[in-house]
Amino acid sequence: MTDSDLDRVIAAVRERIDPDEAERRALSDAASELESRVHDALAELPVDADVLQVGSTARGTWLSGDRDIDLFVRFPGDLSREELETYGLEVGHAVLPDGHEEYAEHPYVKGNYEGFDVDLVPCYDVPTAPDIRSAVDRTPFHNAYLVSHLDDDLAADVRVFKRFLKGIGAYGSNLRTEGFSGYLSELLILEYGGFESLLRAATDWTPPVSFDPEDHGTRSFSDPLIVIDPTDPERNVAAVCSAENVARLQHYARDILENPRESLFFRADPDPLDAAGVRSHLTRRKTTPAAIVFDAPDLVEDQLYPQLRKSLEGVAAELDRRDFDVFRKATFADHRAVLFFELAVAERPAVERHTGPPVHVKQHAEGFFDAYADDDDAYGPFLDGDRFVVEREREFASAEDFLSSEALFDVALGAHIETILREGAYEVLLGESVASLADEFSGEFGCYFDPRP
Repeated sequence: MTDSDLDRVIAAVRERIDPDEAERRALSDAASELESRVHDALAELPVDADVLQVGSTARGTWLSGDRDIDLFVRFPGDLSREELETYGLEVGHAVLPDGHEEYAEHPYVKGNYEGFDVDLVPCYDVPTAPDIRSAVDRTPFHNAYLVSHLDDDLAADVRVFKRFLKGIGAYGSNLRTEGFSGYLSELLILEYGGFESLLRAATDWTPPVSFDPEDHGTRSFSDPLIVIDPTDPERNVAAVCSAENVARLQHYARDILENPRESLFFRADPDPLDAAGVRSHLTRRKTTPAAIVFDAPDLVEDQLYPQLRKSLEGVAAELDRRDFDVFRKATFADHRAVLFFELAVAERPAVERHTGPPVHVKQHAEGFFDAYADDDDAYGPFLDGDRFVVEREREFASAEDFLSSEALFDVALGAHIETILREGAYEVLLGESVASLADEFSGEFGCYFDPRP
């Protein structure tokens, strides 16, 4: 590869992602009109507050076609949470009369104006980021820091990096994706001075990788990627970013430098699979799929997916402990949720071998022997070398029996997931019957059976 090869690819990508002048003007006009409306609404309130445009559209790091305007209304720090919410919603509905309320840490109004998706979020006006009273309070500090540090060239490289992360499936700090946030992307471009230099550095990262742009961190972190927030010395901006997504960036950084191509920035997802396609893969793989299926609890994704993953890990660990050998696992959610396990072994013998301590360990050996000596259902105890062994009845000879039993609730489950399962509102599918889930999860099965780095 020559530098000009990558330069040509980046130039071609920018042709597709850089907002043109008309798009920039339309966004600027819409933001100005919305800010004017906010000022009018604030004039009717008995408090002093202001409004600030934040986010990528405020910093010139947004991609063409993104239609988001984020306006933060800053209220005095001595307001109660109830007053903040009341005034914030009052302003939001005045500015966006057709908008609706959504909830993050506290409620805010979301709506549409001139084709732009608008979030109007109340926050506290605090002196510094460590003084925040709610999580959104630090956003204005992030915005100020980046506006003061990003020039036009760096902003252009941020856009290219964001598109690259989207193409490889590593963009987004939600707890479903566990990837790179926009803010983290911008800080990494600042750290390395550009897109290409970031790629070259990432190829040689050895996690944990740590950066402290302002050299002011006061806490230690154990995450694979650590970027101390330049506005808050106690926060790791990359805390959500999983080890898998750090590795993903490294892999594709090497890939794009070795073989520069525009297509990597705009990769399509694998083709979805219908039921027949799922059955075809299962026939080829000769594994046994098992699924726990239930109505998804009414939670936002950032609450739902940690609970699904906790439940998935808990059930998988117990399947392994019971010798059903989880080959691979995944979780999906839409209207329903699925804990999906691909098993190397789905049926076990009716008995299992249980090995005790060496006979010379007197107290433990005698305790083991006495525990089984009068058990008519056990084979043994007998000696195998210098240890006592028994062959006892296995509690569950099939994975399906275990998954359908009360023993399922002895594993670590997400709180809302456990509530649903305890109510009996779930179904266990085993074998080819899981293919019926393709009607709802064709895309997810497409990704599962066509895995990519």
